[in-house]
Order: sequence, then C-alpha cells, then structure tokens
Amino acid sequence: MEIYENRKWWVLGALSFGLLAVGLDMTVLNVALPTLAADLHASTGQLQWFANAYNLVLAAALLPAGMLGDRYGRKKFLLLALVLFGAASLGCAYADTSEMLIVMRAALGLGAAFLIPLSMSALPVLFAEKERTKATTIWASANMLGIPLGPIVGGWLLKHYAWGSVFLINLPFVAVALIAVTALMPESRSADRPPLDPIGIATSSAGLVGFTYGVTRIGEQGWGDVPAWIALGAGLLIVAAFVLWQQRTSHPLIDLSLFGSRRFTWGALLATLANFAIFGLLFVLPQYLQAVGDVDTLGTGLRLLPLIGGLIVGAKVSDRLISAIGSKLNAAAGFAVIAAGLLIGTATDASSGYGYVAVWITVTGVGLGLALPTAMDAALGVLSAERSGVGSALIMALRQVGGVIGVAILGSTLNYNYRHGLHLDGLPDAVAGTVRQSVSAGVAVASKLHSQPLWDTVVHAFVHGMATMLWVCGGIAVLGTFLTLIFLPRHAHRPETGHAKDA
Repeated sequence: MEIYENRKWWVLGALSFGLLAVGLDMTVLNVALPTLAADLHASTGQLQWFANAYNLVLAAALLPAGMLGDRYGRKKFLLLALVLFGAASLGCAYADTSEMLIVMRAALGLGAAFLIPLSMSALPVLFAEKERTKATTIWASANMLGIPLGPIVGGWLLKHYAWGSVFLINLPFVAVALIAVTALMPESRSADRPPLDPIGIATSSAGLVGFTYGVTRIGEQGWGDVPAWIALGAGLLIVAAFVLWQQRTSHPLIDLSLFGSRRFTWGALLATLANFAIFGLLFVLPQYLQAVGDVDTLGTGLRLLPLIGGLIVGAKVSDRLISAIGSKLNAAAGFAVIAAGLLIGTATDASSGYGYVAVWITVTGVGLGLALPTAMDAALGVLSAERSGVGSALIMALRQVGGVIGVAILGSTLNYNYRHGLHLDGLPDAVAGTVRQSVSAGVAVASKLHSQPLWDTVVHAFVHGMATMLWVCGGIAVLGTFLTLIFLPRHAHRPETGHAKDA
C-alpha cells in the first residue's frame, strides 16, 4: 500500500500517543505507593511487586512480541496491545486487593511488551533512511517524555481524585492511538513466515525473567542476597541455552546473523549504555529533590522537565550535526556531553540550589538527545522491513535489561554509600534501622525528632552516595564515547526500506 508523505507522520504521532501512556505508567505509580499502602493494606513486598510484575512480564514478552508481529501482522498486534493496555489500566484503577493489582500490572507489562517493539518496528517499514533519524528521535522523545510527566500528572491527580485516576489517565492516550492506528496504519507482515519456535520463546522468556528478577532483587536486598544470585545464575544459564538453541534450530526466534553487523551490534549496545546511565539519574534525582530539597511529587516532576528540554534541543541539533560530521562523531559527542553533565552533577550538595541542578540535567538531556536516537537509528538502519519486528524487540530487550541492571547496580551503590556514611551513635536500634532504610525515611525520622544533627548526617550521607553513583554513570558515558569512536562504523550499507506488504 502506498503511504502518502503526511500519512506516515500521522501514524508516528499515533504511536507516540501510545508510548506516552507506557512512559507515564513507568513512573506514575511511584507517587501513588504511599496511598496504595494505606488503602490496600499492602506490605513492603507487595509494593515492590506492583512495579516488578510490570518489569518482569515486559522483559519476558519482548522477543516473542516482535516475532508474532512480524509473522501475523504488526498492525493487528499493535491494536491488540493497545486494547490490552487500556483494559489492564481499567483493571488497575478498580483493583480492590493487592493481589488483583499485581495481576493487572502484569497484564500492563504484557501490553507494553507488544506496544514498544512493534511501534518501533514500524519505523524501518514507514521511513526511508533520510527520514529515519528524525522519526527515531520523535519515537525516543515520546518514550522518554512520559517518565517525568508521570510524577507531575500523578501528583496532580492524587491531590484531586482517588488513586485509581493515575491508571485511568492512560485511557485517553490509548483511545487516540487506537483510532489513529486503525484509520491510518497499513497492515504489514514478513513475507517469510517460518514455523514458531516454542523452545526459543520459553527459554528467552524464562531466562530474561530469571535474570531481571535476580538483578532487581539484588537492587532491593543487597549483594549478599542468596536467592537473588540463584535467580540471576539460573537466568544466565537459560539465556545461554537459548543462544545455543538459536544456533541449532532451523527456525530461530531471533536472527543471530544480525549481530554479524557491527552497526546493529554496537548501535544496540550503545543505546543500552545510554539507558544504563540515564536510568540511574532518573532513579536518584527524585529522591534528592524530595528528601533534600523538600519538594512534593508534583514539584519533582516539574523540576525534571529540563532533562526533556535538553533532550529535545539535542535531538534538533543532532539532525544538523549528522549532516556535518556523520552519525559516528555525533553519537560520540552525545556520550561526551552526557558524561560532562553527570560529572558536573557530582558537585551537587545539600546547599546546591535548583538552578545548579537544572543546568547539569539540561546538559545531560542534550547529550542524550544527541546519542540515543543516533545509536538506535544505527541499529534500526540494518533492519529490513521483513525483520523489523524481531530486530526492534531485540534492541528493546537489551535496553530494558540495561535499564534494570543500571537501577540495580547504581541503586546498590547509592544504598551502600548512604548506609556507610551515616553516624547514628546513641540512637535506639529500631530508630537507626529505620534511618538506614532510605533517605526519605531518615529525613522523616529527623523531622519527627526535631534533630538537626541527624538531618545533617542523613543528607550528607545521601549526597555522598549520589555523587558516587553519578561518577559511575559518568564513567559509563565516557566508556560509551570511546566505544562509539572505536567500534561504530562511520558508514554502512543500509537495506532498502520498502513499504509494508499489504495484508
């Protein structure tokens, strides 16, 4: 089917609406957790599973989602994903037990697992090489924009409505995307439809679940948690079995020959490194703003907007820089700017004003806008329309795992330095244990006891931990700079991007 010039941009806009809902759902839950704990009588473990159920199902279903879209029709599965995401949002909003909310969050993760890679897989089908970087930038911006909007929207809704409203907000985005995708997007599928790979589906899903669960649990329980290491080790073994099976079967779930392309391999890995660094920032900054800066959830979301502003500026500059210096140097410059922003951030302390924070997160956002879309486009550019679904799912699976690892490792780094930086002599064991849980708990205890010395030690310990974590993030970005310069090809053959095969 011929896709008119303006029509494909409308399709991208519709997909971006759906991605906004996914981004919102990643962070809007955070501001509702205290309310959920009270209304649903949820334990700390259940609160953790409200988030983990989403992340685990998302990680497990990404690869099968891309394959099913390629085989049976990308538009069909996009529409099913949007319907599932909307229905699960409704189920979350009206859940009356913790168990029901966990199940509905898992269903949300399944919808997102199809929505993210299949919306991404439309880019090689719809856009030629000269337009794909711009389209990828819009896609990535929509993917990121929902993250800081979550606390803003959630904070406002919780002030005026019941907690279920933080899930109902997904429905208008889903409705717009459903109507537009139905009316504007042509059906497309791979002309080559090999048999399904049930062993590949089972081993990839089980391996990613075990790995993601293990890494997430380490972030929550610490590096000495034995069950976490067992899950992590089992997940890695199953992933290894999956790779071996993919090499032996005649109809693999993923095409391992994709990794024969340096452009795909390093584009995907560099996008994962960017995710690693930026997820650490998004993990620590809200805690700093709320606990140290005494900002509410709505104010926290608003103060994260310079990150998105920088991303938009970086993306616009990226279009011109690629023409002038090429995608390789543009991506390397992006990682260097990310590193600069994060390293400036290491000087943040308890007395730093928001103006200073806004400067360095804006710089970081500019670097992200330069590096992330360029790295993703490098990998996407290798994909033909036939392989766009599975290839996009593979890129997103790597990014998802990179983000989970980032939060776990960087979260553990922050917690270790925070706990070992506290001076709690003279406090009862129960009170000291509460202070060690988190900076928010420590600040709350200090306020309740009206103890300025306790507040000082809590804040300074946290700021030290944050600085250490930002040094690690900055080091990852520096590594990304060198890897880009060494391994990302300057030029590579790109497959012709034919239009979608009509269904």
